[in-house]
Amino acid sequence: MIQQLAPESMIITIDNDCVDNLDISPVLKVIDPLLQENAIASYEQQLRFDIKYELEPGDIRELAEIPQLRQWFLRLDAKYPWLPFLLNWTSGELVRYAAMIIPTEFSQKKGIIFNVEALEIFLMHKVFILNDWLKQQGIPSKYRLKSMGEMFGYELEDPLFEKL
Repeated sequence: MIQQLAPESMIITIDNDCVDNLDISPVLKVIDPLLQENAIASYEQQLRFDIKYELEPGDIRELAEIPQLRQWFLRLDAKYPWLPFLLNWTSGELVRYAAMIIPTEFSQKKGIIFNVEALEIFLMHKVFILNDWLKQQGIPSKYRLKSMGEMFGYELEDPLFEKL
């Protein structure tokens, strides 16, 4: 299900059926037309997921602890490795997306705790992918990628971008 909030905003709802069947078609239906129309740049940081994954009564796991949901997000990431460009960072979508893909722990006091090495690998992987993808789209990348690093508490230095 796709919900358009405004011309530049979008929410994609995923449910148990999508997740359990590894069905990423709700996302394909939104993103593929944007790619075909070369309109992807207009939707930077506008995508949010409404996850309607019903747990069994008494199941207190966080969403990122559900293997089927993590697998769904891994499949999505394999299809669109540059998806963080579209995610609404200010609403927490980038961090939630990362939590679905990389190992995490949950603390009632601290919330999500990322595995540090996995987070570094995830971040650098996304920097390399997004740097190339953004260049292909004709979109400046350096400050976007630096901002993405800051979302996870990392400062990406200029010499890294000189190498890219």
